Amino acid sequence: MKLSTFLNTHSEAILVEWEAFARTLEPAAELMTSADLRDHALQIVKAIALDIESLQSEAQARTKSHGDAPAKLDKSAASIHGTLREVSGFSLVQLTAEFRALRASVLRLWLPKIGEFNEDVHKELVRFNEAVDQALAESAVTFSDHYTQTRERFLAILGHDLRTPLSAISMTGALLERSTSADGNVAAGKRLTRSAATMSTMVNDLLEYSRTQLGGKMPMRPEPANMTDIAQAALHDAATANPECVFESSFTGDLAGSFDSVRLQQVIVNLLTNAAQYRSPGSSVVLDVSGLPQDVTISVTNQGPAIPPDALQSIFSAMVQLPVDGELPGRPRTSLGLGLFIARETSLAHGGSIHVTSTQDSGTTFTVRIPRAQASPAPPPTHP
Repeated sequence: MKLSTFLNTHSEAILVEWEAFARTLEPAAELMTSADLRDHALQIVKAIALDIESLQSEAQARTKSHGDAPAKLDKSAASIHGTLREVSGFSLVQLTAEFRALRASVLRLWLPKIGEFNEDVHKELVRFNEAVDQALAESAVTFSDHYTQTRERFLAILGHDLRTPLSAISMTGALLERSTSADGNVAAGKRLTRSAATMSTMVNDLLEYSRTQLGGKMPMRPEPANMTDIAQAALHDAATANPECVFESSFTGDLAGSFDSVRLQQVIVNLLTNAAQYRSPGSSVVLDVSGLPQDVTISVTNQGPAIPPDALQSIFSAMVQLPVDGELPGRPRTSLGLGLFIARETSLAHGGSIHVTSTQDSGTTFTVRIPRAQASPAPPPTHP
């Protein structure tokens, strides 16, 4: 069977293998649907089949072998695939691995179906490898271009967002120098506290993002703790940074366990802050913490515009900001887009998970599940 014919008639078998491999590319693939994992794979396979059948001059073959074939950037299925994989949080190594796996699976499925290895088969193999390499090149270019654009946008947003609280701190300091009123000093102190809280959250997110890029999963230091205390501290931080928002909370069940309190507090702060920024005007944010036999679940709900289904898979990626209609007082015009990424990485590092549901009627709910590790008993008191 000709390879081009095989690619068209056995595309489903190829896509099954593609999806199975893509599913292993964690953490990005963990929350992705079958359709998201396959992405533009079918179009890529059909484009490769068409390339094998197309006429090619010696000059064109030589150009392609040097990696200089003109890429249809932003138009081909492979180039679109590269952009979407970057948005979804895949690494360039993982993107490259997808095409390596595609090449291996196609050959493993096709070679048993050929009668003999002759000159025609050899030519088809050469054309196939050229086409796969070209598709990979197109994907890698758009992946890298989008990554570069995201990085530049990230730096611009960082400069903008840090300037705002720094300016507030500077102005408040000048006001304090001139103020002789106790009430004025209290108001200025609150403004300083809010600005410091905003900057602290941004710096913490930056540090955790850098840690994940350099060393994989976040290191956890679980110790006996109670999730009530962790969540209450997070509520205080979120309320300080978002004074215009009303936060409601409920705590049920046994919430004791072995947790990394500092990191989980940051997770809850990030979820509460995100919910406060995207809620409908005048609505509150609800935090619910429940103790189950094996897990502790943390859910944060707000009422507001539903998150589009196609955005649900990308919101946990670094430096992704969702568009919003309107603007609440106090809502930052820009965001680093790291809060939900940090929440996901921390949840996974605890051996837990994070999920989101969003509808117009029920609002948006982020749910974190953290396994309850048995807390170590307190050591007996020692006496001299």
